[in-house]
Amino acid sequence: MNQRILITGGTGFVGTRLRQMIVDRGGKVVVATRNPANQPVMAGVEYVTMPTDLSGFDAIVNLAGEPVLGKRWSDAVKARIRGSRIDGTRKLVDAFKASATKPKVLVNASAIGVYGDQGERLLPESAKAGVDFLAEVCTAWEREAERASELGVRVVKLRIGIVLGAGGALKQMLPPFKLGLGGPIGSGAHWMSWIHIDDLCGLILHALRDETVSGPMNGVAPLACTNRDFSKALGRALSRPAIFPVPPFMLKLMFGSGAASVLIGSQRCVPERALESGYAFKYPDLDGALRAILS
Repeated sequence: MNQRILITGGTGFVGTRLRQMIVDRGGKVVVATRNPANQPVMAGVEYVTMPTDLSGFDAIVNLAGEPVLGKRWSDAVKARIRGSRIDGTRKLVDAFKASATKPKVLVNASAIGVYGDQGERLLPESAKAGVDFLAEVCTAWEREAERASELGVRVVKLRIGIVLGAGGALKQMLPPFKLGLGGPIGSGAHWMSWIHIDDLCGLILHALRDETVSGPMNGVAPLACTNRDFSKALGRALSRPAIFPVPPFMLKLMFGSGAASVLIGSQRCVPERALESGYAFKYPDLDGALRAILS
């Protein structure tokens, strides 16, 4: 991989793993961050403030966005969630416009929240978008990224599911499960579309190098599961029971109804585009993914 790649959001959970994988494959990484001087030294990685000219970069990976979990969605939080994605991506595409030599590809993060709560329905990339707050944010976010295609840039809109790794969402789930107090949320019947962090980063690398990949792509493993089955699998991986359900009203009390909807919404996504383009998942099943993370 002989590419010079700019990553926004490259100091977060996914970005940190991605930049390591790029460097391991011979690529050069430049991370756009507000505080370049405060970042850890890493071979093959350079830190800069967000450039206004993207000449000299082969590709851009845009992972930037305000976290949606862990807090109540006040008007101020919702404005940050929206602005960090939509306004940030608009500024990035404006930088494409201002560049004499443009990067060939933009891999832009999105989320399976674009589909809204869809119950049992299978959701390939052709499925219709939802109408709730997150769905509308994701739709507008993708629309801003798509503007780069008008400049001759190949655009991949990666709709990311629940990312499993040594951090992120799983880190928040582990404490009660380790104590034997974990369990499903409510009935546990809602669907969860997950992906191992190495497969998510693998999909990004796949999208960077495969010129046939463009448009929306679900960043999820092939086998979605219900929340009930996820809880059982996590209990098995930890050799703990997983029989204590969490009432949905408790989540609403803790986070408010908006943020709680992310945890109880049902999205049964399938990675149709990834499989059609030949991506081979390293961790296609949940038990194997959890074993690899927790071993």
